[in-house]
Amino acid sequence: MLASRSARALSQRWTCLQCRTFTTSKPSLAAAQAAEIKKLGVVGAGQMGLGIALVASRMARVPVTVVDTSQQSLDKGLAFADKLLSKDVSKEKLTQSDADATRERLTTTTKMDDLADVDMVIEAVPELLDLKRSIFRTLAATCPPHAILATNTSSISITRIARATTDDPTDLSAASRVLSTHFMNPVPIQKGVEIITGLQTSPETLATALEFCKRMGKIPSQSADTPGFLANRILMPYINEAITCLETGVGDEKSIDDIMKNGTNVPMGPLQLADFIGLDTCLSIMEVLHSQLGDSKYRPAVRLRQMVDAGWLGKKSGKGFYNY
Repeated sequence: MLASRSARALSQRWTCLQCRTFTTSKPSLAAAQAAEIKKLGVVGAGQMGLGIALVASRMARVPVTVVDTSQQSLDKGLAFADKLLSKDVSKEKLTQSDADATRERLTTTTKMDDLADVDMVIEAVPELLDLKRSIFRTLAATCPPHAILATNTSSISITRIARATTDDPTDLSAASRVLSTHFMNPVPIQKGVEIITGLQTSPETLATALEFCKRMGKIPSQSADTPGFLANRILMPYINEAITCLETGVGDEKSIDDIMKNGTNVPMGPLQLADFIGLDTCLSIMEVLHSQLGDSKYRPAVRLRQMVDAGWLGKKSGKGFYNY
């Protein structure tokens, strides 16, 4: 009996010790405080970047600075924003005064130094690891020490991107503020946003990103930092298999898209969706899945690679599986 009581007491003390060790090693999300985002920066003036900037300005009502190396891309992006706002005004989804206020909160620049006063920045450039790592090294040196550094990557490891913020892996001052806010395309329409944390990401960073995405009118979901995360781990093999069906003669473009639209009630068939996403983006994500997971089921379809080689990238190039 005495030995049994001693064993129970030892077990209880060990359990308490484990609890204390766990709770002091990393605070839980529930205990983390979300910081207020008063100004946002966006890097990249493409369809995704401008979409994020426009929704943040309109829904969260924060000033947004959009950075791109190309003035032409910035001008094209603002023209796209004006078109969307005018369309919503004409449909009475937005008043003219609200549209004007939304537009006034958007500013553009070709200088990264203009992000020196933001509370959060979202990078939305092509899925190229070296490019993203270079940008995040610059952001870590340019943005305020409290600023959240988010990427819109749909496939690249957040831990690897965060590692680029410093030469010292034990220095978490910037790396702890890195995570992914993977918005769905088109941003003004799709409600979902995928939040992915890296190994270094702090609970405060996660809490702040979740709260700001909700301010933008989005519904966030959380994913582990694995290749493809949730959305593209499921979506891209589906698109890739549809392309394989096309190249092996199982069905033509219309039949493949029609059966999925009419049989599963999705708004777009897989080939039309691939054109909308961009075939180069689809290929890039499939290559990440294939190389990092090492499973042959993620091998990019031959036709997909051929079309990218031909410059047939989908809607943005005027030709993909369909002509635009």
